[in-house]
Amino acid sequence: MTLHQKPYIVTYSVTHRYAFVMAVKASILVASAIATLARAAQPGAASPIAAPMRDLVWGKLNFLHTTDTHGWHGGHLQEAQYSADWGDYISFAEHLRKEADGQGVDLLLVDTGDRVEGNGLYDASNPKGKYYYDIYREQDVDIICTGNHELYHASTADGEHLRTIPNFQDKYVASNLDYIDPKTGLQIPMAQRYRKFQTKNQKLIIVAMGFLFDFTGNANNTVVQPVRETIKEQWFQDAIRENPDVFVVIGHVGVKMPEFKEIFTAIRKQNHLTPIIFFGGHVHVRDATAYDSRSFAIASGRYFETIGWMSVDGDLKRTTKDVVATAVNDDEPPSTEAAEFSFHRRYIDNNLLGLYYHTGLNKTTFPTDHGRNVSQMIAQARKDLDLDYTFGCAPKNLWMTRAPYPSEDSIYTWLEKEVLPEIAINDDRKDVPRLVIMNTGAIRFDVFKGKFTRDTTYIISPFLSVLNYIPDVPYEVASKVIGLLNNAGRIMEEHAPMDARFMAIPEQFAITQDIIHEKPMPSFASEGLVDGQKPLSGDGGSKKEPVLIEGYTTKDDIGDDGDDAIHSAINFYVVPNCIQAEVGFSPKEEDEKPKKIDLVFFDFIQPWVMVALKISGGDYTNDDAKRYVNGTFTELMAGWIKENWPANC
Repeated sequence: MTLHQKPYIVTYSVTHRYAFVMAVKASILVASAIATLARAAQPGAASPIAAPMRDLVWGKLNFLHTTDTHGWHGGHLQEAQYSADWGDYISFAEHLRKEADGQGVDLLLVDTGDRVEGNGLYDASNPKGKYYYDIYREQDVDIICTGNHELYHASTADGEHLRTIPNFQDKYVASNLDYIDPKTGLQIPMAQRYRKFQTKNQKLIIVAMGFLFDFTGNANNTVVQPVRETIKEQWFQDAIRENPDVFVVIGHVGVKMPEFKEIFTAIRKQNHLTPIIFFGGHVHVRDATAYDSRSFAIASGRYFETIGWMSVDGDLKRTTKDVVATAVNDDEPPSTEAAEFSFHRRYIDNNLLGLYYHTGLNKTTFPTDHGRNVSQMIAQARKDLDLDYTFGCAPKNLWMTRAPYPSEDSIYTWLEKEVLPEIAINDDRKDVPRLVIMNTGAIRFDVFKGKFTRDTTYIISPFLSVLNYIPDVPYEVASKVIGLLNNAGRIMEEHAPMDARFMAIPEQFAITQDIIHEKPMPSFASEGLVDGQKPLSGDGGSKKEPVLIEGYTTKDDIGDDGDDAIHSAINFYVVPNCIQAEVGFSPKEEDEKPKKIDLVFFDFIQPWVMVALKISGGDYTNDDAKRYVNGTFTELMAGWIKENWPANC
């Protein structure tokens, strides 16, 4: 799935508009020439599709950024535009590091968390992550931090502390995250609070920090300190007085979320002139903004669809004069004589043709030995996990946000009308009418027409969600719950454990309204084309215009030229926090509703459900909730597909 980002108001620009017309023409020729040669690294993956390209803009300090990869390190096997894998990214980074060395500039790699949960490569093994840790560690990441998905379960947090942090050692930073040592019971930093180091070629002094947003849903073997408290600590105050050439703040934080603003304000108060670079994540969108003319922030999408690129140019090396000017007075504004900086960003599609283009290489010259070996590791892991085992064949595409809810093409309508009524069955209470509530955030990706595999089950729903219920709830009380969950008022906000938006999909932290384009959504029924990747053209295939495929058409605070590949836009329809299926009710509207029903709900949303019940007049506690049916939702959904969808595609 690809998204069109919600446009933000541009208050000013810290980068000039890059003229790419000639590059587009050249890239069409290049892409066309190599399109027939390129193949994705993983067996069975869709072959990449060419698109007009925008060049990378190099500066003195350059970055590659990944975030919210969620186990997609094998690439998108069903989506041609994102079918490169982690081995290809390793090859790409190796080539760009050589380019940086040749130019005498620096390149750093950054990852901002949520590397787990969301793909069979991580979720299908026992224990989870059996193959993932060794695959991910092969990339030479310079600064890395934690996401909330690394913390939901105590075992996952243990894996992060015992595997990922040793794998990356002093490159891992955890500025506001602690770990409870199971041997001693002591609360210790998950990793170092910040990192100070010099870059390879220019010897720039970097002070790097790594934050998590003010998360409260973590397992009890971790402690997340609110950012507003962290920035008061002595280590932070010492760190912002280190007088580096550049501050790099990475975080599992949306670039529009308040936590980054708090960190920026604290650093800028002490450092009037120093460039401050932010790398965010969490909300699964491509986005960029600037907090002032000497700062820049980028978020680089999700699911390894996007590799973020940022470059900074200007006189980055600090002088004695800069240091004095910075520290003269906390309230003194920056000097008008300070060196000017320029910032550039690109959102790189994880597409082999694009990676070839940006390196000037091809199918033969692009793969490195290291990259090939990692691709082979992934292929072997997928084989060992039997991720291509097919439960059934999806009869059509089912969309999370490309189609409105409710509609026949909405994945949520399919779940509400077909799946939930047949899997939410307790044999001892099957004759009791029930309301079944599911949060839309439990679904993480679209269903594509064709094979629905073991891998797909985890892609669609990677969580350990189970169905709980409260028996014999008065219908008058239970019927109000869905409205409260979807339209959380002040009372819900005051008593609920977390922001109600956590029930919905992460993208809606940033996108709050439908984004509808004038061009209608195309059909994807053509033979021989990967569903969701049909080439489009504005004039029915005229040779005067390049053929475009659907993809990101990002508009951020900097402009609309951030995407490296030029796409045809996709509609985005906002979905509710939760959906509800009525099961066992009389089909006749004129019939009276039952006096009492079973209220069935996903265990993840139980805290919100309890608050909604209380507001509705129900006197219930967590002790009243019981398991309704055995098995996780993911397992139950796979069973439904095996029984209801044809075995052969």
